[in-house]
Amino acid sequence: MKLNKSNYYSQEANTEYFSVSQFKTFLDCEARAMAELKGEYEREPTKALLMGSYVDAYFSGELGEFCETHPEIFNKRTGELKAEFRDCEKYIHAATSDLMFMDFMDGEKQAILTGELFGVKWKIKADVLHKDRIVDFKLMRDLKPVYKDGEWKPFIDAWGYDYQAYVYQQIVEQNIGKQLPFYFAVITKEEHPDKAIIEMPQWRINGAGAVIEHYTERFKAVKSGEIEPIRCGSCAYCKDTKVLTEITKYEDLL
Repeated sequence: MKLNKSNYYSQEANTEYFSVSQFKTFLDCEARAMAELKGEYEREPTKALLMGSYVDAYFSGELGEFCETHPEIFNKRTGELKAEFRDCEKYIHAATSDLMFMDFMDGEKQAILTGELFGVKWKIKADVLHKDRIVDFKLMRDLKPVYKDGEWKPFIDAWGYDYQAYVYQQIVEQNIGKQLPFYFAVITKEEHPDKAIIEMPQWRINGAGAVIEHYTERFKAVKSGEIEPIRCGSCAYCKDTKVLTEITKYEDLL
């Protein structure tokens, strides 16, 4: 299957290829990942995701199309952008007024590439692909560490963006024949937006690759139907489809 802008997010493409977002969903909950693949479950886009997509669309030159396909970002009564999306203009200004930031954002936009890692096919859609670097745009709450899984982590690790760095770097290398450094171009959603260009160290990228390699064989088997997916028991999908089979003991609540 040859991927393009129209079919990149299709069910057919998601079945044939792994993507970073799909891999992270498998990590969170295999059952939800399979339900999404089969078209049995669809997550509602969060406000934060829509805001990030709004700013992404500005940089890719697709803002008009984005607004047409997402009427929920407009006030039904007035027809104006809702307040949080008007705030996005502030974040866009923070980016466009900085020469260094815009230099990193000035390259081939939304580059679709495919390749193979650990015996499975992968697809990527790079925000900005330069001849000498890969850049991914992120709109974040702030640049502070995030408390997750019992410890404080850089937001990149907390939200699995390190996996993105590895997969994108590997697939780009397979397509152009050389390894490129990976950067995050970040704008924050603070009252006074902060910004940063963050270079991912190669040792951290390689570490994320080791995790992907460790899980790929299992996720491949789950995706192909060879083994049953495990339910995490705590995500929205698991709660929505939960069927009681036993009594919960008081002690289990401690």
